[in-house]
Amino acid sequence: MAAEDSSIRHESLAACKSCKDAFPPIRGALCGYNSGKALADVKAGMNVALLAFPQSMAYAVVAGLPLFYGIFTEIVSGIVAPLTSGSRFIIAGATNATAVLFFATVASLGLSPGQTLGMVPLLLFLVGVFILLGALAGVANFIQFVSRSVIVGYITAAAIYIIVGQLAHALGLSLHGGGASVFTKAWATFAALPSAHVPTLALSFATAACYWILERHRPGWPNVALVLVAMSALGALMNFTLSPVLAEGSAIRHLDAIGVSSWKWHAPSFSVSSVTLVFETALVLAFLCTLEAVSVGKSVAARAGEKFDVTHELAGVGAANIASSCLGGMPVSGSPVRSQLSWASGANTPLAHVFSSLFVGAALLALGPLVRFIPVCSLATLIVFIGVSLINRHVLRVVFKSTKGDAVVFVVTFASALVLRLDIAIVIGTALSIVLFLRKAAVPQLVEYGATESGTLAPIEVPQPSDGRQTIAVMHVEGDLFFGAAELFRDQMRRICEDKGLKIIILKLRNAHHLDATSILALEELIHYMKEQRRTLMVSEAGTETMRIFESSGLAEVVGRENIFPDDLQNPTLPTARALRRAREILGTKDAHISIVLGVQKRADKPALRP
Repeated sequence: MAAEDSSIRHESLAACKSCKDAFPPIRGALCGYNSGKALADVKAGMNVALLAFPQSMAYAVVAGLPLFYGIFTEIVSGIVAPLTSGSRFIIAGATNATAVLFFATVASLGLSPGQTLGMVPLLLFLVGVFILLGALAGVANFIQFVSRSVIVGYITAAAIYIIVGQLAHALGLSLHGGGASVFTKAWATFAALPSAHVPTLALSFATAACYWILERHRPGWPNVALVLVAMSALGALMNFTLSPVLAEGSAIRHLDAIGVSSWKWHAPSFSVSSVTLVFETALVLAFLCTLEAVSVGKSVAARAGEKFDVTHELAGVGAANIASSCLGGMPVSGSPVRSQLSWASGANTPLAHVFSSLFVGAALLALGPLVRFIPVCSLATLIVFIGVSLINRHVLRVVFKSTKGDAVVFVVTFASALVLRLDIAIVIGTALSIVLFLRKAAVPQLVEYGATESGTLAPIEVPQPSDGRQTIAVMHVEGDLFFGAAELFRDQMRRICEDKGLKIIILKLRNAHHLDATSILALEELIHYMKEQRRTLMVSEAGTETMRIFESSGLAEVVGRENIFPDDLQNPTLPTARALRRAREILGTKDAHISIVLGVQKRADKPALRP
């Protein structure tokens, strides 16, 4: 019997393993699914749906789209993404960042509202295709080069866009123009303040007070939904009470009802002109969706202590965007708030996301007609609170207190977003963060070594001049010697060679990485220069990859094979000891001065020493 049980157990494990390797990935996630997991998924799905229903409407308002776009996006993406990715970490749907970027970039195209709605399916289809191609190409691996300061700068600017964009609705103002620029819209709002609608203003203050009290004392409740219900009742009461004294058409404005009848198939319409028009916008949106989804997924997966499959996750987000393009939705990314809530609520499998979407669909059927009772100003006030919550003072403090580079990236991204456009700001911030990364990576560390009293080699802080004595310089090179560092490295080496007593340089390359054609050519030029000065360059502790590049490029012949001492993992100090012995043989003396002349140089014109 024991042997039979063991055999069954092994067969079950083998079945689960083969299931995990199958497509779609959700088959692996559902291995061993039972009633306990189902109950936890239903609970998590209910908690997320209570937040997602009002939140998705708010995101549609931010994006400048009809309310049902946000609801439909939540339903479609919540089903398609988890079934494709097989993950419980990302709740796919509309987000603040994608909604603001969508509004800002589409507004820059100069389209009428009708033309904008007609372009949405094509735009989302291209976004989905770009994300899928990025997943297949492993583009997510490059996200690590995007500084967190870029994201913070973008999100902070997006928060300003959200707040300024909703103030007019919250105050009951009638704006005439204002433009898409945050500055022009802010000025138009300020200029229109005398025309504020008093009942609307009062209801907005009541909304803010109610939401603030609930968030302070009952943060775990579905406060957005509760406030909207309470303010709907209060708004109806105010309209009824004040109707005798209010002028015709000056009652508190409400949202339009939504229903399933608005749900239609919208196939993308392709043409050269339309694809050209939205191509750049789709590319930037795809980049932001990828960036946000990967960041959210990694964060939740880290809290759960599990591995995050970037390819599958992005495939789910890409598929959700394509589905959303055909079923009346808006851009899909990974929601930070809903993803964290789902995990905290005990979601066990991707079906928790599916249940959430089904609950949102049920809410659409039951509550869609009642949306017409929600005051516009109350929803706008809650959106303002969402915008304020995006400005994280702790994160801003860390960005400004860490390094000057982080502060510069943040300021440039933030200012570009406000002065130019959000999509341009992302490109500028990302490019700047990569440039700063390359600038740091392109500074090889040259550590000074000298002979101690005991006769061993050790790093020293103060360079010891040779005083005309024959000198052997042992140089420990640390860092990347790719094309960005090659010229600086060569210039540093030339300065070292200015010591007239210097006869031989021994480069320790164990911790030097990423040599390329530029660095090889720079080394060749340096060797030729040293030969003209009757000096010798030797290499010790060269690793396997370094030796391969030396051999394939022909640099080994230029250096001289007798002057190269490959790394020895069994005896790490042996290669340099052999190099020193060879150097003494060349000089014909055992009393040569062993030292180095220069430490780390951060700038080409200003050397700086580092032990």
